[in-house]
Amino acid sequence: MSASTTRLPEGRYGRSSDERADHKLKIAGAVLGALLLAMVGYFAWHYVGQNKISAEVITFEPGKDSVQVHLEVRKDAGASGYCTVRSQAENGSEVGRADFRFSGDATRIDKVVTLRTTSPGTTAELLGCHAD
Repeated sequence: MSASTTRLPEGRYGRSSDERADHKLKIAGAVLGALLLAMVGYFAWHYVGQNKISAEVITFEPGKDSVQVHLEVRKDAGASGYCTVRSQAENGSEVGRADFRFSGDATRIDKVVTLRTTSPGTTAELLGCHAD
């Protein structure tokens, strides 16, 4: 017995419906990929370009009812804003949180601030800085 094939000759009757569907999926994938890339680029520009104040904790000195925090703040000239700092006790509970304001024309500020706590704090953590 011989097997009979019902396959049409190549290229004689146009593209199959599977090839048309594959082409549409490739176009849809390219459009969605371009949109995703544009969205990632926008958020990256917004985060880097719009973040006018940044800071880091250089050192801290815990005390009985306060924590001395040495902050180094970098900002655009003339920008003003605030940085939020918190302290936690040895068991992990938050014992103090405060916002410290920074303004003026200086682009780099070294400042020692005092964070008052409700009980002895063992850490000083910078939660973030925000421009006005």
